[in-house]
Amino acid sequence: MKLLFLLLFLLQVFRPAQGRCFCQVTGDLDDCACDVETIDRFNNNQLFNKLQTLLESDYFRFYKVNLNKACPFWTVRSHCGLRDCAVKPCSDVSLIDFVESTAALYVFSNETREALLKWSKHDDEAQRFCVVDDEASPDSQYVDLLLNPERFTGYKGPEAWQIWNSIYEENCFKPFSIKRPLIPNSYQSSSGSEAQFAYFGLSGQCVEKRAFYRLISGLHASINIHLSARYLLDDSWFQRKWGHNVSEFRQHFDSELTSGEGPKRLRNLYFLYLIELRALAKALPFFQQPSFKLYTGRPEEDQNHKQLLLDLLQLARSFPLHFDETSLFAGNKKEAAKLKEDIRLAFLNISRIMDCVGCFKCRLWGKLQTQGLGTALKILFSAQQIEALPKSSNQRPSFQLSRQEIVSLLNAFGRISTSIRELENFRSLLAEER
Repeated sequence: MKLLFLLLFLLQVFRPAQGRCFCQVTGDLDDCACDVETIDRFNNNQLFNKLQTLLESDYFRFYKVNLNKACPFWTVRSHCGLRDCAVKPCSDVSLIDFVESTAALYVFSNETREALLKWSKHDDEAQRFCVVDDEASPDSQYVDLLLNPERFTGYKGPEAWQIWNSIYEENCFKPFSIKRPLIPNSYQSSSGSEAQFAYFGLSGQCVEKRAFYRLISGLHASINIHLSARYLLDDSWFQRKWGHNVSEFRQHFDSELTSGEGPKRLRNLYFLYLIELRALAKALPFFQQPSFKLYTGRPEEDQNHKQLLLDLLQLARSFPLHFDETSLFAGNKKEAAKLKEDIRLAFLNISRIMDCVGCFKCRLWGKLQTQGLGTALKILFSAQQIEALPKSSNQRPSFQLSRQEIVSLLNAFGRISTSIRELENFRSLLAEER
């Protein structure tokens, strides 16, 4: 009888812990004075719905991108044969139809286009952290992000693994003595065999190099959450059903299946959230300028959406536990400048790797999210210029953001915000399994 009571006691003790082991990330985050519970409450209860409303507006749903750039590093085999890898661009005809039916882009296609061309002349090239597609290129096309959602496409195996391997191996700062296997043993998940990734330790690394690695790891985690949350569950002749795939989620984040790395990846996701949230808060003075407008051709709606954007940025600024970017590059000025340039060039190289993604839809969202993160870094490293923006429209500002950077900045943060929200959904699904 005592043995039976002991067994029941152990079952009660260890059953809840099993569900919390990798998905229920708690406590303070490294390198910043913030806890994940505060982020969950802030994102899920205050920010998420406002941000999604803004991203559905015309200004933020259209993104101009060149998906036909050649990979500068190796030969890429196109996966255009995969149905879900295809991207549906806005052709000139469809744009004309859209203008005639809604008048939403009329001003954008004439007066505003000229204004944006003037803006591009003042873009701060020296502080750019990513490669920006040439909007004038005939290969650049507008894409409706709402009609081309990020989700599982079937793009996996050695080629997908090569993308992430190149990002980590070639660009992340780590001790040269630590190597990862060149070829994983199997390719079970959407981005290669996650269990085979031998992520290096960060002990002994300076805060800047740790932060850079954690941003890349957090972005990787966020993308895997999106793919797990919008997985193709049923592909029959009469229906296609997308939804949450708990098994896929476990492949990326279960502690046992990832050699203990899964929870670390989720913590890096929260770190990335703090970095991009801080960038939005710091960018508020730029968007508060009277000369800044969200041009779509509907003056009343444009003003309403600008106010929604400002309200969102004010909300971001009100977050009580922001990441302190002054902790970065605070040492010797010469060494700090060299380290900052190294990180900028490394991230620039990562944005070039996005042109090596064989799946066009994956390439679209990869380019957008890396550009968004690059824009966030540009903002954080230009804080003094932003605070010194001229009060008069007659003065030329020393800091500027292009429309592409603005759209990518908000949509990239929208992806991170969605990932935090989806974690709550996966926690519920895992609880049901127990």
